[in-house]
Amino acid sequence: MRKMISKSTILSTEEKGTLKWFLSLFYLIMVVYDVFYYFIYPKFITNKPVGLPSEFGYVLYLIMFALIPVAIYLSKKDKHYLVKYVVVLTYLVLSIFNDVSFYLNSEHEYKSGNIAEMFVILFSPIFISKRFYYVVTIGALSRYLITGAVLQETEVFFLMLLTTVFAVIALIFLFRFQSYVNAVKTSYDEQLEGMVKGVIAALELKDPYTRGHSERVASYALSLAKEVKQFSNDELTAFNYACLLHDIGKVNIPDQILMKPSKLTNEEFEVIKTHPVVGAEAVKNIEGLKGNICVIRSHHERWDGKGYPDNLQGEDIPLLARIVAIADAFDAMTSSRSYRSALPAEEAFKRIIEGQGTQFDPILVEEFKKVFPSWALVTKNHDAR
Repeated sequence: MRKMISKSTILSTEEKGTLKWFLSLFYLIMVVYDVFYYFIYPKFITNKPVGLPSEFGYVLYLIMFALIPVAIYLSKKDKHYLVKYVVVLTYLVLSIFNDVSFYLNSEHEYKSGNIAEMFVILFSPIFISKRFYYVVTIGALSRYLITGAVLQETEVFFLMLLTTVFAVIALIFLFRFQSYVNAVKTSYDEQLEGMVKGVIAALELKDPYTRGHSERVASYALSLAKEVKQFSNDELTAFNYACLLHDIGKVNIPDQILMKPSKLTNEEFEVIKTHPVVGAEAVKNIEGLKGNICVIRSHHERWDGKGYPDNLQGEDIPLLARIVAIADAFDAMTSSRSYRSALPAEEAFKRIIEGQGTQFDPILVEEFKKVFPSWALVTKNHDAR
């Protein structure tokens, strides 16, 4: 299959790259502005004392540069999205202390701000995050409001007005960026969905039993995953695609085994047991499914370690695969096969409960009890067709 790129992978990679450029420019502008304004400009133009006006200004720089190792650590822990908040909020808080410490008991005329603050506001939309935009804007306005209140300076109102103007410009950029990103996301989803549906259609031609099975398993698994409340919308979307393809490895099973009307022999069942590995291998180069290959490979593992293909046990089985295991078993029991009739939903429910702690994750079975009514309704509608 043609290699595809996951939108979550794209956005994560772009976030890291954007963060590097953003922080590099932020630190560069912050340093160059202060060096020029407090060192070069006084020495060569005004003949005023050279240096930062407040001793705390040096402490500010010490703390800000000490954040660089923290940023590197967070990035290595895959928490790069936190770095921009840590750096910007720390800078704004330190700026309040810097201004107050210098001007509170000083005769100097109040002057504040570093062009780096305007840079942060104007360029905040490049992260395509409303939360970051609002944090930056509210943080900058609060910085001047608090400083003005403590120092009783009306000069801050002009700075707040200037901040607001930059914030409005940034908001316009943010809306435009978001519209482009949403268009890309929609296009990606449509392409991946079309590919998945095409694969399912091909599989249904080979194995009539799979007709509707993949969709029902995906529906069941998605509702159970939502009940667990541990996954984002993007994660659930990718999970849904993996569920639809959980039996893709069956394309490699000979027809005489796959559609055998009687019970399989041990040798034939061993061939059937190869489909999770074959399926995982088939989609390993599809970036959009890489994070969910476990769904395809491990949905036949058992909580007690007696499943296949890897005999995983307990929490060694990926959570998403444990979810699909319940959904797959339920649909298998409530669907008719050539060698047996479908079981009633209530009987399938009973057998899932009986498998709690042996075949299935005991905690997930408790969650299954909550979603069972909706599963039973799907089964009823399927039987009515």
